[in-house]
Amino acid sequence: MNVTIKLVGIFKIDRFKDAVREYPSGICVREVVDELRIPTHLLGTVLINEIHAGVEDVLVDGDTVCLLPFIDGG
Repeated sequence: MNVTIKLVGIFKIDRFKDAVREYPSGICVREVVDELRIPTHLLGTVLINEIHAGVEDVLVDGDTVCLLPFIDGG
């Protein structure tokens, strides 16, 4: 199945901004995060098809996943 992955902020460094990637059926967001070697302690927000989601949510063909880091500031 094909899933569009969008990375924001520091997650784009040495990776990509947007990419369509092929994954096996039944994969969850956590497995995508692990495969991309994104440090989970930096993961702030997950969106699936522009709706807030969790790392245990299962993806289906055609989904768009956006991974955003925590925003730090003061």
